[in-house]
Amino acid sequence: MSYHTTFFEHIVLDDNSSEYGSGEFQDDYEEACDPQPRSDFQKIFLPTVFGIIFVLGTIGNGLVVVVMGCQKKSRTMTDKYRLHLSVADLLFVLTLPFWAVDAASDWYFGSFFCVAMHMIYTVNLYSSVLILAFISLDRYLAVVHAANSQAPRKLLAEKVIYVGVWLPAALLTVPDLVFAKAQETSTRTLCMHMYPLETQSIWMVAFRFQHIFVGFVIPGLIILICYCIIICRLSQGSKGQQKRKALKTTVILILCFFSCWLPYCASIFVDNLVQLELIPHSCSLERSLDTWISISEALAYFHCCLNPILYAFLGVKFKKSARDTFTSSRGSSLKILPKRRGGHSSVSTESESSSFHSS
Repeated sequence: MSYHTTFFEHIVLDDNSSEYGSGEFQDDYEEACDPQPRSDFQKIFLPTVFGIIFVLGTIGNGLVVVVMGCQKKSRTMTDKYRLHLSVADLLFVLTLPFWAVDAASDWYFGSFFCVAMHMIYTVNLYSSVLILAFISLDRYLAVVHAANSQAPRKLLAEKVIYVGVWLPAALLTVPDLVFAKAQETSTRTLCMHMYPLETQSIWMVAFRFQHIFVGFVIPGLIILICYCIIICRLSQGSKGQQKRKALKTTVILILCFFSCWLPYCASIFVDNLVQLELIPHSCSLERSLDTWISISEALAYFHCCLNPILYAFLGVKFKKSARDTFTSSRGSSLKILPKRRGGHSSVSTESESSSFHSS
């Protein structure tokens, strides 16, 4: 459940339009809150931030897709994850102009595009986070179980990822297909989830907790556990320059993920407690939460702009691949393969590297 949906669901109820059967359940609040300050804020802030994320995310992820798509023969398991991640992030940012126009003015695109944008938005929002969890699993296998990790890593990258990432992400769009629609009010057309009036509180809280659990808690735990084990393994033995760089970049990956997503999930969790009346409601609290949710949402979405930097651009191999792609030196792709002694060179290289410095 994204903020732009939550915000307008607040507006519908604050405007005494609950007959539309959608949004947060504020019917029992004694104090009606004026939505205008929040409306003025989101009309400027959200379109601006969404526009920046759209430009940066399209350029960064588009470049990764082009480069990775041109090196099929030399593509490693890690590269396959990067390609999946960039496709997910690219499709995600392509929906942002629609939501920017919606936040700034009105929904002009009709019911079909309302449902379609919600579904595309949802499937790629969840898939990008789940792919990050798969990348951490791949790094764990490559570093901790380097000697015999090729088979399980290949299975994860080529088959399990569709069942563990894309299938659940697609299934999570069913509520969008059922509830999302364009609804006209007295002041504007809203594109949001229209829940049954009698059970709207249950639907809203359930989907928000689903977002927190599936979109943050599960992948966050996998990422944290895998990278902590990787850090422990890299910390053992000699402290070479490569290991220090691997430790540093691994810590950066963890900090970036949690810095981007924790504030947003924490804010909608607190807002859920308000809706459940476990925290006393007030207009000042509601306005503060709405403002904080919008800011933290922008920070969370900015992670899709960081992904190309963290998982591709900082890697030496990607830089070489990009040069080869844009100079049309297709025959030089063999030169960018890692050179190491022994029978499992790619595993050794990835074992000594962090996530975005690996092959």
